[in-house]
Amino acid sequence: MDTDLDLALAGVGPRLRALRQERTTTLADLSRATGISVSTLSRLESGARRPTLELLLPLARAHGVSLDELVDAPPTGDPRVHLRPVQAHGMTMIPLTRRPGGIQAYKFVVPGTAGKRRAPEPKTHEGYEWVYVLNGRLRVILGEHDIVLEPGEAAEFDTRVPHWFGASDERPVEFLSLFGAQGERAHVRARPARS
Repeated sequence: MDTDLDLALAGVGPRLRALRQERTTTLADLSRATGISVSTLSRLESGARRPTLELLLPLARAHGVSLDELVDAPPTGDPRVHLRPVQAHGMTMIPLTRRPGGIQAYKFVVPGTAGKRRAPEPKTHEGYEWVYVLNGRLRVILGEHDIVLEPGEAAEFDTRVPHWFGASDERPVEFLSLFGAQGERAHVRARPARS
């Protein structure tokens, strides 16, 4: 008969795989970030290797999640949300959702240009994204379009189109992003449904 510990540890592999795929990271990338071999990572994800604290700590750090999230620890009754910012490409990304799969929500903070204008490097990947500017001015390069979004403006696009985000001036910019790795689109209801 499985104990609660066995059941919790059995769920770690699928959660690790979902986190890695959600972030479109390869096993080789994760191996470089954590120092854990590709074969060990693969065995952890498949359930062939029992997770240990020595393996879970660097994986939690690399994915920007808590150990509690990796092992699906029961809630403690603490209502506070503990957001873990992730730094990448000069931006700060704060995950606002915690479940694997489906549409993911993030808050981004991008520093202003302040004399050092970063050259745009448009990227592509699977998925669909919706962005909404909270503060500052967001420069968005999307295919052949180069636009600036002001606070309160939004844009949505297929991420297979080459795209890039950055501050349009010396002030920082904050924006929300809804991203669906499988191409899910955000649905906005403009008015109540009629009965």
